[in-house]
Amino acid sequence: MGRSTLRLSDRTVIMSGGSRGIGLAIAKRAAADGANITLIAKTDAPHPKLPGTIHTAAAELEAAGGRVLKFVGDVRNDADIESAVAQTIQRFGGIDVVVNNASAIDVSGTDAISMKKYDLMNDINSRGSFLLAKTCLPALRDSARADRNPHVLTLSPPLNLNPRWAGQMLAYTIAKYGMSLTTLGLAEELKSDGIAVNSLWPHTTIATAAVRNVLGGDDMVSSSRTPDIMADAAYRILTSPAATTSGNFFLDDEVLAADGVTDFDRYRVVAGQTALEIDLFVDG
Repeated sequence: MGRSTLRLSDRTVIMSGGSRGIGLAIAKRAAADGANITLIAKTDAPHPKLPGTIHTAAAELEAAGGRVLKFVGDVRNDADIESAVAQTIQRFGGIDVVVNNASAIDVSGTDAISMKKYDLMNDINSRGSFLLAKTCLPALRDSARADRNPHVLTLSPPLNLNPRWAGQMLAYTIAKYGMSLTTLGLAEELKSDGIAVNSLWPHTTIATAAVRNVLGGDDMVSSSRTPDIMADAAYRILTSPAATTSGNFFLDDEVLAADGVTDFDRYRVVAGQTALEIDLFVDG
């Protein structure tokens, strides 16, 4: 990944999800540059167990320096995505960056998981990522022709074929690897168009609602890093030259280490925590 002095000022980012957690942190990092940001999210009203709505997120992004288009919609709905893309182009004049952030998680084994949850995860994770990227392709090609450094970034893991992962949580693995296959295929398909396509995944668990509520509670949160590490790594990727930064499955701390970052303690949830929890789909 080549070094770059590029910024996201005056660039337009469209993101699925983003009302909380990692997506919001990535969006705030882009907003600090003065980016235009479209958030596609269902969180129109507060959730009793989850912080933040699309409205509170938009306020944070605007306070950080961004211009925001709020689109209350569902990444599973073709018409919603088509409308969100059209409204983004009408409002901001184009699309330069796509971030596939929306995701559903259930790590139950095959006996326990319902087909309803299986379908939900695949519709949001795999199909939703494919749909948003596909719908944005004409705008991304326009961005490439205008030399605006277009990127597609999907928050999905390396395609790790260690059977441990599928053996523990087959349905979730299928859904997340579907996102990763979207990166693999689009990077090859679009390499002559000048559009970068990459995936980003945390090396350790990140302090999000999913980690607290699904994976391990407060103990795992205390052994995690903050979403800021993902935001900083995503920013580094999205400001790298599209022509030479495509087809990669990046881990957050490796991206930052390659850019000269040596102090990772500032990303810890608990200062001095001796052991960080390695994330799913990462060996060792």
